[in-house]
Amino acid sequence: MQQRLANLCSRKFLTILLLGQLLSLCITATTIFTTKLAQGDNPVSIPTTQSFLNYLVLGIVYTSVTIYKKGFWGWIEIMRRRALYYMLFAVIDVEGNYFVVKAYNYTSLLSAMLLDAWTIPCVVLLSVFFLKMRFIRYHYLGVFLAMAGMGFLIWSDMEAGKDFPGSDYVKGDLFCLLGATLYAVSNVYQEFLVRQTPLYEVVGQLGFWATILNGIQLAILERNEIRNVNWTPEVVGYMVGFDVALFMMYSVSPVLFRLSSATFFNLSLLTSDFYGLIFGIFLFNSKINKLYPIAYVLIIGGIVVYNVYPAPEPQFKKILQGEGRHEKDAKVQPDSQQNDAPVPPAYDGSAMV
Repeated sequence: MQQRLANLCSRKFLTILLLGQLLSLCITATTIFTTKLAQGDNPVSIPTTQSFLNYLVLGIVYTSVTIYKKGFWGWIEIMRRRALYYMLFAVIDVEGNYFVVKAYNYTSLLSAMLLDAWTIPCVVLLSVFFLKMRFIRYHYLGVFLAMAGMGFLIWSDMEAGKDFPGSDYVKGDLFCLLGATLYAVSNVYQEFLVRQTPLYEVVGQLGFWATILNGIQLAILERNEIRNVNWTPEVVGYMVGFDVALFMMYSVSPVLFRLSSATFFNLSLLTSDFYGLIFGIFLFNSKINKLYPIAYVLIIGGIVVYNVYPAPEPQFKKILQGEGRHEKDAKVQPDSQQNDAPVPPAYDGSAMV
């Protein structure tokens, strides 16, 4: 019992708890800025463009860090040896975002919330079969409690009459299920990557390839909408706020994947609906429902129970770690600076980049 309490009072648990809630607040911020864009005097709905700007900045910042750490030829070697892994990651992430956003155009809000929760059981199953993680009953109990909290959130919204009609429920529900499944695959696949390679490399490569893919989708799907946007200072400000929050989320989430797990990441994000309500009281005149505090307590309780025992270590074969030695052979000019950052340890809670 003392060991369990020690786990909950440890610096590592407090770190991942705070990181998880920071990410939850980032999700809340993106929702608020998107809502402000949609509800302003000049409604704006360009989700692909919003994501494109985030991917572009991620690519510029973290590709620059990678080149600084590895040298230009080291970066080329990464592209040559691991490009397919990162291209697959980008496709999954971009399309997951696309289908979830599209789902809200066809189905009801409550249906989308309920189906979006499908991500968590998918992450657990993928972690067991793909990452070879061995969960124990406390982990499953924590997931159950957090999902029960999500159920209370949906119930409270039903009582408050927050459901909005959809135009094509079957199409919207299928889009949401597909998007939630892709989110789960993206989260688990990112954990697979960040436990073997430097965090800046993973995020930089995601930004690089996702910018290309998302840019193509933007040109096809939103070119007319962009032309019609009235770029007022208010709209620009909301766009910048959205992308700052999303940039922070994409920068911090790999750290949480390494220190804990994709499952813990998704459990932490469940509190974003509660934070959204708190901000909504001041920004959108929302009213708090009596079930919301119960939902929040259940979700946080689930997170705590999940961490009574440390998250299990993945047992998958680290096929990318052995490739790091090839990057050491990527030579530059003699007077160039080539610092080959070592591949980070799989799970020690200390190396953050």
